[in-house]
Amino acid sequence: MIDNKILGLMGLAARARKVCFGADSVALQIKKKKVYLIIVAKDASDRTKDKFRNISYEYEIPIIIEGEIEILSKAIGKSNKAIIGIEDSHLASEIQKINNGGELIG
Repeated sequence: MIDNKILGLMGLAARARKVCFGADSVALQIKKKKVYLIIVAKDASDRTKDKFRNISYEYEIPIIIEGEIEILSKAIGKSNKAIIGIEDSHLASEIQKINNGGELIG
């Protein structure tokens, strides 16, 4: 289960217009070097997960495979989005810290 703090930071990034979502959009933004973190839903298809694992490895971008499509989509105010790219380096690093067991300051 994905941490509520991560969902909150994803929502903040969405309100700041620092997210991209959907496989094609995220892949395009990765190629433009604008994505600092990829978040993929656990219940996304295996083909999608493998594709983004490979892209993550190729472009050296961290990837988190966590949560469900419905929950991740709701966090950014959209529906049916399995792939989310975070385009802000600071929010991406904070999400990674929380996911790895660290805490937010404050």
